[in-house]
Formats: sequence, C-alpha cells, structure tokens
Amino acid sequence: MNVLFIFQHQESRYIYNVTIQTWFSFLIEHGAKPYQGKLTNKRINGLLLVNEKSGLKYKSKFPVYFSEDEIDKHYFTSDYQIYSDKLSKFAVKCNEKSKGYVVERISALFQNIFIDEVQDMAGYDLEFIRLLMETDSVIRMAGDPRQVTYHTHFSSKYKKYSEGKIQEFMLKECLNTECIIDTYSLKGSWRNNLAICEFANKLFPEYPQCESLQEETTEHDGVFFVEEKDIENYLKKYSPLQLRYDRKTKKVNPNYDVKNFGESKGATYNRVLIYPTKKMLDWIIKGEKIDSFEIKCKLYVAVTRAKFSVAIVCKNNTKSDVLPIYKCD
Repeated sequence: MNVLFIFQHQESRYIYNVTIQTWFSFLIEHGAKPYQGKLTNKRINGLLLVNEKSGLKYKSKFPVYFSEDEIDKHYFTSDYQIYSDKLSKFAVKCNEKSKGYVVERISALFQNIFIDEVQDMAGYDLEFIRLLMETDSVIRMAGDPRQVTYHTHFSSKYKKYSEGKIQEFMLKECLNTECIIDTYSLKGSWRNNLAICEFANKLFPEYPQCESLQEETTEHDGVFFVEEKDIENYLKKYSPLQLRYDRKTKKVNPNYDVKNFGESKGATYNRVLIYPTKKMLDWIIKGEKIDSFEIKCKLYVAVTRAKFSVAIVCKNNTKSDVLPIYKCD
C-alpha cells in the first residue's frame, strides 16, 4: 500500500512505500506532467512562485490578462515555468481533457493521501481536492481555520470559502463523496499552557475551544503586557522570540531573534514577545472588534507559538485590567 503525505513546506522524500511532498511538487509531478500533452507539448521547466495574479497582458487602469485559451502565456512564463497560481488550474484542465485520467492515475498510485494545512488551500486547489475525494483513495486532511496566514494562491474560484471556511466547502461542494468532519479529536494543545489557550480562544469564540494538555510549569508562565521601557530587560531575562506583524514594525530589538507572525507558523518556542498592531492592541485593551480575518489569524498564530509565556508590548504607563503588566526587577 502506497501512502502520500502532502505538506506546505517540506522537501520531497521517498521512504519505502511512503512519499512526502509539498503541494506544489505533488501538483507538478502528478497533476500537470503526466497528461500535460492534452494542453501543451512543451517541456515544463519548473515553477515560478507568485504572490499576485499572473499572466498580465498589459497594464492599464483595468489590467488585462491572457485568456486560458492562450496556453503558453496564461499558464507559463517565457521560459516555460508554470505560474504557482495557475498550477492547480492546469492540473484540473488536464484532468478534464484526459477524461479523468489524472486523478485516476493518482488514486492508482496512492491508496492513502494525507494533506496538511488544508485551510491554506484556495481556488483550483480546492477543486483538485474535490476531484481526489471522488476517487477510491482515502483522503485525510488536517487544518486549523484560525491559522490562515498564507494562501496557495489568490483566485476568484471558490472565493467565498477563502476565510478559513474549509468545512463549509466540504459540506457544500463535495456532495458526491462521503465526508466525515471531526472538530474535536485534535482540539487539545500539547504546546500551549492553559493561560495561553484561554487567551487565544477569545479571538475565535465561534470555534471549538482549544484545551491545554501541557502540564509543565516554569517561574514565568502566562500572558503579560510588557511596557516599551522594559523590553530590553525582558529580552535579557527571558530570551523570547520577538514576533512582529511585518518588516515595517518598529522598535524591534535587532540584537535578538525576530520573525514575522506568518513566518513563525508551525514552530514552537518557550516564550514569545509580540509587537502588536494598533487594532490588535485595541482589541486586547478596549475589547474593540477586529474586522480583518487575516489580522485575527496572524495574532492567533503568534500567540500560540509559545509553550510557557506570551508577552505583548504596550506603551509606557498603560493601564489595563485585562492582563498583568510585567514589572522590571
């Protein structure tokens, strides 16, 4: 029995009957190349990662893009690398032109397919997953809709499911297959202590609440405010990882490790020091609603990186009953 594991960020590996690949590698090797002749006879020379819509014909007030009938320019660069935002669409079209042979071949190769970080899938990625679910293979997926900090691409297709609504997609679009959705088995956290779980849960009260399974304790556990004047002292004493929204964030200490919120996804640290945006701080101190799904997700990811303590930077002389303020010794 052959098994395929698909991760967002993982080098391809082959261990006996187990294959480990990234989503993009999987789509190129098994989605695009086997039946690419249905759309093009040219050699695909790899992948070009893009973070916006590709295939721009010319710039104007209203940008115009190459149509999907213009195969060479819609899907590929001039040196025939396939655009990352068009890869799953190309695989879906190859499947259509080959009358389903693309997904039939994958199903014949892999009886069990495991897909991680499914909440990040979008557009034609979701369509390709839907097609896989209609095969004889067993498809198991894992994802947290509160951690959508990265999308595989941006597409108008299935756009209504883009804000972490993977469960809704399964229920409404995957009607030709048996689909079991489990939101409880993995709701326990072995990483975060109780205080961190309780704080993170407040960001998404509509989801099943995460429960702490972590029982270790240290001399400094919980969620705290750290005033700007005490940042240096706090960094020296506890050596937390600094987390910022993006590179534009000021006041980050360059002498200590720092990462963007999204960059830290999937990692575990003993302690983190978060530099919040104004909207994040207003939510924490004043209880003001965060309208941006992206901002909530990024804050959730930042908070849940820590095992023992989360420190949140605030202005000097901040007064709040929401969280204790760290006092410099």
